[in-house]
Amino acid sequence: MESLIDESAVEEIKNQWKQMWRERIDDRVRAEGVACESYDKLFVERGTVVVATRDFKVLSLKDILELHNVANAERLVPPSPTVGGWGKFVRTHIFSGKRVSVRVREFEVDEKKPQQLRKGGRGWLHV
Repeated sequence: MESLIDESAVEEIKNQWKQMWRERIDDRVRAEGVACESYDKLFVERGTVVVATRDFKVLSLKDILELHNVANAERLVPPSPTVGGWGKFVRTHIFSGKRVSVRVREFEVDEKKPQQLRKGGRGWLHV
């Protein structure tokens, strides 16, 4: 299945997407972001709420590309952070080892040496 629109149209859609998020109007009183102009390729009119804190379905670039009949839209758009994204995949599957801080590593190395007794009835021993 081939893409029914060419790559220049996909780039134009992506540019409008970036512009919409960059130039939105943030209303701090209502806690929402509003589109400041109409974006015909994104099916968004001026004044449409693009981000809000309650009862809101977030716009998805993948869904917009599918409405434009773009084949394999998921390869053009990175996965949503709510799903996990590429960074989480790398952390969980590629670098799956436990992260150990420097202080813990030093403690594990020094564990073989006997440590000074702490609060053996008199507090720290001062020499």
